[in-house]
Amino acid sequence: MNPSNVLQSGVDVVAYVVVVVLILGITALLISRKTNISYIPLLIVFGILAGPILGLIGRDVARDMFEYVRVFGLFMILFAEGHHLWRSLLVKNFTTIALLDTVGLLITALISAFAFSLIFNVPFAVGFLFGAIISATDPATLIPLFKQHHIDRDIETVIVTESIFNDPLGIVLTSLALVFVMPQAPSAQVVEGIANYITLYPAAVVYFLYEVGMSIFIGVVIAYAGYFGIKKLQLRKSPYIEILALTLAFGGFVLGEVVMASGFLVATVVGILLGNHDDFFHDTTPETTEAINRDIHFNDTLAMIGTIFIFVLLGASLNLSIMTPTVLVYGIIIGLIIVFVARPIAALVILPKWKFKKYLFISLEGPRGVVPSALASLPLALGMRFHDAQMIQWGEIILCATLVTVLVSVIIETLWVPVLKKKLLEQPAPEH
Repeated sequence: MNPSNVLQSGVDVVAYVVVVVLILGITALLISRKTNISYIPLLIVFGILAGPILGLIGRDVARDMFEYVRVFGLFMILFAEGHHLWRSLLVKNFTTIALLDTVGLLITALISAFAFSLIFNVPFAVGFLFGAIISATDPATLIPLFKQHHIDRDIETVIVTESIFNDPLGIVLTSLALVFVMPQAPSAQVVEGIANYITLYPAAVVYFLYEVGMSIFIGVVIAYAGYFGIKKLQLRKSPYIEILALTLAFGGFVLGEVVMASGFLVATVVGILLGNHDDFFHDTTPETTEAINRDIHFNDTLAMIGTIFIFVLLGASLNLSIMTPTVLVYGIIIGLIIVFVARPIAALVILPKWKFKKYLFISLEGPRGVVPSALASLPLALGMRFHDAQMIQWGEIILCATLVTVLVSVIIETLWVPVLKKKLLEQPAPEH
């Protein structure tokens, strides 16, 4: 019997699922700490065990909860990630990061799209939707390993900062990719309106630039309002700093979505400016710094909780009947193509600025994670919302392929960190 079926009310079911997810989450984190295995594949596997295999979490319940958790969790993760971007290191490696997050992001999406459409025999537009979803990297799982193995600080900064920016840009690219496969999607309606004055593809480019530009503008305004609110209201010794920061960040998110920009990019920009308040606000005080640091710690905790819920519920909502041996094998092939073909080709844009061995290390350390996983069920959810049978079928395949790709990339690219460091970064001992 499914334990969740015994519970009577919706509140009971939600409380039950929350308890199960938290237990699985802390278990995965403890195992990860003891074994140095990334917790992301553990969370996904635990979710699959708790959901479709053991039935501890009903698939429909997991899917419904995931739609809310995906937004809140992803928002908090991007908001918290922004806090940890150091302006000085960003300026130093700006060219590399900018190339990876623009040209590199698009190349990754296009190569992934060709591979997906060819292997699964679907239209290229569907493949591009998958490519957009999987384009963002997530080296958060690598940060502890980078510190453990003392990876060069510049290389660590490039890989981590690239992810901070390509996470929201990947979301924007996904909203754009939906235009070509789902005319019912809100973003598609906006692009079609612009296309009345220019053709479709230029309209898509205009919409992408609008989303990025407007999101940055709103983020800057919200961050400045938040900083001066924290300073003027003297919130250092009260619990209100966390509430104010969340209110402003969520307000920016909502405002961004209302004006058809990217609320997620707004949250990232707010996080970056507040995290670097010493650089962006010249009249900072020790009291304000203390308050913001406390808020950063609070947001990091919320981001970890969001990560746990995203991956466990994603695994629990998986339809194993779709995960046939063929789909599994195809998904592994696509994952390997992204790791060994798409990412290295996309990273070629940073040559000759970086020496070949350092380029190779950067190109082989770009695992997929939170953002692709959070977006993986979006096509399926939209297909079900608009009763689009074709999109439901494609959405199931995209969900499975994304999960497999995340697992493949995270497992490979965490296990070989010490090997790559020894082969590519360590200088050979001088001969005597």
